[in-house]
Amino acid sequence: MRRLLVLILPILAVLAACSSASSTPGWTYAPAPSATPVASGGASGAPEASGGASAAPSAASSAAPSAAPSSAASAPAASSGSSGAPGASGSVLTVTAPVGAATAGFVEKTLSATANTPFTVHFDNQDNQAPHNFTIKDSGGTNLQLGGDTAFFTGPGTRDLQVPALKTGTYTYYCEVHPSTMIGTLTVQ
Repeated sequence: MRRLLVLILPILAVLAACSSASSTPGWTYAPAPSATPVASGGASGAPEASGGASAAPSAASSAAPSAAPSSAASAPAASSGSSGAPGASGSVLTVTAPVGAATAGFVEKTLSATANTPFTVHFDNQDNQAPHNFTIKDSGGTNLQLGGDTAFFTGPGTRDLQVPALKTGTYTYYCEVHPSTMIGTLTVQ
């Protein structure tokens, strides 16, 4: 019995100290954040109808600003191939950097565009191994001023770049990170 008291007394002392020390605990329990994402008001990057309007708009998606990156909004233009983008007067040309593009180059080695007509280049960077970008230079070697984000980025991801109306001629497009392997020819006529 004496042994039992020796074992129980320290436990009782600890319990008594814990319960009488303070009514406010020194710590609180907060559950871990949920692993299930909260649904947004609308479908980000969902395909759009040909008129540019969402096929099923909701009040929540039209009331809240979109947090989707600009590349998601450009996805429908990529699927349209070389047809005109909604609201653009020119065509959409797609240039793809596949995985391993630093050594293999762009998929499209040549492009053609209509003279004196602005157009869009849909740059599809699928390479998750190295950063790439897309730019165009004229016959004198001067880079053209493109509209959109021409910064280097590692894929997968896309960028839509607006190209101003160009005069008839031959232009070079390339990746500034890999200019000797990722290169192509743009013919404007």
